[in-house]
Amino acid sequence: MDLAFLHPLYEHPGPWASVYVDAPRPTEDTSHERHLAAVAVARELSTQGADEETCVAVREALEEMRHSSEPHGRAVFARAGKVVLDPALTRSPEADLVRWAPLPHTAPLLELAGEDPVCVVAYVDRKGADFELRGALGRKGAGSVTGRQWPVHRTGSADWSERHFQLRVENTWEHNAAEIADALAVCQEETGADLLILVGDDREKRSVHERLPKRLYGQVVEAEHGAGSRLLDEDVERARSEHVRQRAEQELDRFLAARAPGDDGRPGAVEGVPALVEAAREHRIDELLIRPDGPDAHRVVWVGEDPDQLAVRRTDLKILGEQNSWSARADDALIRSVVATGAPALSVTPAGEEAPVGGLGALLRWA
Repeated sequence: MDLAFLHPLYEHPGPWASVYVDAPRPTEDTSHERHLAAVAVARELSTQGADEETCVAVREALEEMRHSSEPHGRAVFARAGKVVLDPALTRSPEADLVRWAPLPHTAPLLELAGEDPVCVVAYVDRKGADFELRGALGRKGAGSVTGRQWPVHRTGSADWSERHFQLRVENTWEHNAAEIADALAVCQEETGADLLILVGDDREKRSVHERLPKRLYGQVVEAEHGAGSRLLDEDVERARSEHVRQRAEQELDRFLAARAPGDDGRPGAVEGVPALVEAAREHRIDELLIRPDGPDAHRVVWVGEDPDQLAVRRTDLKILGEQNSWSARADDALIRSVVATGAPALSVTPAGEEAPVGGLGALLRWA
């Protein structure tokens, strides 16, 4: 997950209000229910020590959600009476989460707003294709392509006089498949889609697949449904979930391989809070891997005003010359650090492995 959008959260000191809420369900009393939920969140923030201005800002932001059509809710980050960031979620939180802390609680975003593969669904037939952009927030048309319209069907005759016509049919199919593949490649580049799903007859899907640029082969899925089918949301979600799982597995495999010492005798990956804190201070984290349910994720570390000021013990920060320090969750402190250095972060929960040990690990930029 590219974390660049989190930069505004680290341009100002804390403390921060961090809130994750599900989208309101449409009912006759949606407005009233959202008001009561917003009041409850503001009350909880106040109980945790938040200032009145920030509580009001969060409450008003949550009440505005009654006008939102987003299906999975939002996260709200606020300080000093202002909402600084309120990204939409791509998965609904299991329960509302409310926190007042020195650092914004950004770790849940890795699962609730991260790894949201955008799909282009291509409905392919012999005459062309319609493209549809699908994601967690809905669907919309993404263009179409029309190939040669004649001839596109074989004749039933086996007479030699029909062979030239059959050849023209084959040529038309090949031409149209190439046109569709070219248009689909352009559509992928323009939309930044992570996944391309082909829908149609087996031969037509295969013809288009084979003509796509090789760089896209790993992003293509051929749907089981035949021509004329419109993919259901659950079909697309299944393909998206599989893509996320494969991505997590690939990165976890890289991490596991890099844990072994290299030619210089040093590993290219580390796990555990002490090693990660050291790597973060030295700006060596190339990618942060997190299992949010791991015990190290909520382990307490100490942070200073700057992203690379973090330590396992408070006294360590004083030794480094930092006079002001606050306790923070390890996952949130490490995310702040990698945002500052431009490194990505990824939840490896979909991979289903009990690694990294403790739930926190990193691939290193240099050993």
